[in-house]
Amino acid sequence: MAGEDNKSIEENSTTKHTNKHERGKMRRFLPQIISNYCEPSRTKMSFRTISSWCSCGWWLILLLLVSCQSLPKVPNINLETATSLPFENGAYTYVFADAKKARPIINLLPIEELNNKETRQLLDRTRFFAIALFPQGSGRRYQIVAQGSYPSSNAALAMSANKNWQKRRSGSGGKYWYSPDSGVSVLIGASHAYAAASYSSEPFEPFTPPPGVEVPKGFNDFRKGSPLSCWIASPLVLLNKMFAGLPVQSVLNLYFNLSPAPEGKYEAVIRLQFENTSHTKGMAVLITLASGFSSDPLLSAFLTNPPVVNGTALDIRSTPLGEKEIKALLKLLI
Repeated sequence: MAGEDNKSIEENSTTKHTNKHERGKMRRFLPQIISNYCEPSRTKMSFRTISSWCSCGWWLILLLLVSCQSLPKVPNINLETATSLPFENGAYTYVFADAKKARPIINLLPIEELNNKETRQLLDRTRFFAIALFPQGSGRRYQIVAQGSYPSSNAALAMSANKNWQKRRSGSGGKYWYSPDSGVSVLIGASHAYAAASYSSEPFEPFTPPPGVEVPKGFNDFRKGSPLSCWIASPLVLLNKMFAGLPVQSVLNLYFNLSPAPEGKYEAVIRLQFENTSHTKGMAVLITLASGFSSDPLLSAFLTNPPVVNGTALDIRSTPLGEKEIKALLKLLI
């Protein structure tokens, strides 16, 4: 009996030592597990790594279950047919882009975050996205909604293990992740991702519940087939810069899109919408007359082709634009 008791004590001691050893291995390998989950391209793993994963698998499964249970619910929206967007009002430009077709143009956008490694990885998984850009005085920077295929569970796992991300509750009762260091808020689901950034220390919620911002009449038809397009919320400020001296006070909307042209260039179209056809035709005459007096290369690119009247809309098509002209144009619009 004494021998059996001693054997039991030794087994308990060994079990405690083993459990302690397993927890130590878990702490040691968890960062590696998270790193591999968040970087799908790292597919080669040694036998030792796989064995270590198996030894602490029950910890990983538990952590994944907790992360999935706490994952915020992400609303779905079809961006290609949407008549409203989950954005706040007050932005000066709303941009739509086909992530694959517009990739060369996206690289030229004056948005710093689009050039970092994490964003490029998300863009690789994105099919379509929309951005709302806000004036600095509003305190907000931007809101983004993207449609694609995303590793939502992996993202939740990574953010749960990163002290730079905090889980916050939105005013509508949902949850999202917020980084005080960057001022960025994110909400990631399997098919949709939302992000927002602010100029201040106050979090800007990534998702705005309905009604959001209404897509202007005719814009969805105008942007069909274009890799990148946008509408300007307050067109008069922009038009007074572009067409200084011309009476543009009756313009209701300004739409813009880019389409591929030969030799890797793009053609741009600006559509101005007016209250009536008389204003549209009058503006067409003025732009035609002004075409011979412009000394600005970018403006001249839009004045070379005669404007086209289409009911209450006036289409102004540019000559093919290279990278330098597109950069200048995007800086003006965005």
